[in-house]
Amino acid sequence: MSGFLLDTHVWLWHLSGADQLAPAARELIRGSLDECWLSPISIWETGVLQDRGKIRLEGDFRAWLEESRRKLPLRPAPLNDEVALTSLEIDLPHRDPADRFLAATATIYELTLVTADRRLLDCDSLETLSARA
Repeated sequence: MSGFLLDTHVWLWHLSGADQLAPAARELIRGSLDECWLSPISIWETGVLQDRGKIRLEGDFRAWLEESRRKLPLRPAPLNDEVALTSLEIDLPHRDPADRFLAATATIYELTLVTADRRLLDCDSLETLSARA
């Protein structure tokens, strides 16, 4: 595989039209949808954020997800044993489980992680692209 794995916040920013997403990142996503991937971990993380009241989504989460997939049809990045094992072994400067799974997914599938997270952008062992506005 080759292409781009969207970090959870990049996916949400793109869907909402948020100003935090750099115009170049927005154009990259629009111009290469067939090469853009989303991890099921981002879906899980979004649900957790909604449950904790950190974000507000319209209506039922399943319905929101269906609508988001219609608006932005990203390729699903498979979550498998190799991704899970790599998430335990990957060298990151922090222990955030979602970030570990996203970094492992990008590594296993040779995807560039599109993120605005400075901790991930500064990680030498990870291919990243800044989405910072």
